[in-house]
Amino acid sequence: MKILGIDLGKYTSAACLFDTQSNDTLFFSFKSFASEFKALLSQTQPEQVVIEACTISGWVYDLCQAEGFNTIVANPTHEAWHWKHVKRKTDKDDALKLTKLAALGQISPVYMPSAESRQYRQLVKYRKRLVSHATRAQNTIRAVFNQQGISIPAGEKAWTISGIEQLKKYSQNMDECSLLSLWQGQLDLELKRLDALWEQLHAVDKKLTEIAKQDNRVQLLESIPGVGRKTAEVVVAFIDDPKRFKNARQIGAYAGLVPRQHQSGEMNRMGKITQRGPRILRATLVEAAWIMQRYNPWAAALYQRLCGGQKTRRKQAIIAVARKLLILCWTLLKKQEKWDSKQAGPMAA
Repeated sequence: MKILGIDLGKYTSAACLFDTQSNDTLFFSFKSFASEFKALLSQTQPEQVVIEACTISGWVYDLCQAEGFNTIVANPTHEAWHWKHVKRKTDKDDALKLTKLAALGQISPVYMPSAESRQYRQLVKYRKRLVSHATRAQNTIRAVFNQQGISIPAGEKAWTISGIEQLKKYSQNMDECSLLSLWQGQLDLELKRLDALWEQLHAVDKKLTEIAKQDNRVQLLESIPGVGRKTAEVVVAFIDDPKRFKNARQIGAYAGLVPRQHQSGEMNRMGKITQRGPRILRATLVEAAWIMQRYNPWAAALYQRLCGGQKTRRKQAIIAVARKLLILCWTLLKKQEKWDSKQAGPMAA
């Protein structure tokens, strides 16, 4: 059996063709272009292609599938992939290790969504990135005023239409600034940057709203009290196909919301959560779990029961509520049912 392992790189990739019968290996180095990949596949004609999950693995996977090659996407965070006590680590070594792990059946495959699902997921992540950039710009503006000893409205009042107009009165074009008024030029640039970010965010949010109106999965999750459209979009984008998870533990482990375990003999220690999987999914679920305390009696009762009135258990309790919420969302998507407060407890157990 000929296995082609490819260590993907942003500009240059390395490949290893491994023959499991003769143990012969051939190495290739090529540019990370579609034409180069097609030429390599045509030249080697492997029976199996193995790549690792990265930023370009999506279109490479689609290309290999379109060319008719059986393709596996490996999880680079799996324990079998960790490099320990090695004197050398190169791209060729990575490619060779991919082929040998595949030959031994030790590859932990990654679910590869469709091209449409990947684009949707990227747009959801891009919105989160725009919000982060806008918040950073707001913090920079506050810092500029603080350094000059000028007080501006606290909270969201500073970012209303009237609040922005007040801030603009202090701004000045950078070309017209003297040495003593350079802060006003910086303020002008940051305000323009914030306006541009808000315009981009509005355009992205408008598109996501249009998609949500046509996506039954988002509407199902919005039926849960305390779960809004943005939370539902993140969950839908990353769960994608709910049938790919066999049970509740798998979906919890995918989001990194299950505890670490260290067991030896009679000792069985449970630690903090693994934090594996998509960070944006985990952060969104935790944020939603806090919000649900005000709008969802089921979530509030669950939190209080797990917390037990102890302040030291608040974080652990909210993480547990986030995991239960994820399992509930997965169950609703799998059964294609809307929220039912009577079934919430058993469904999320």
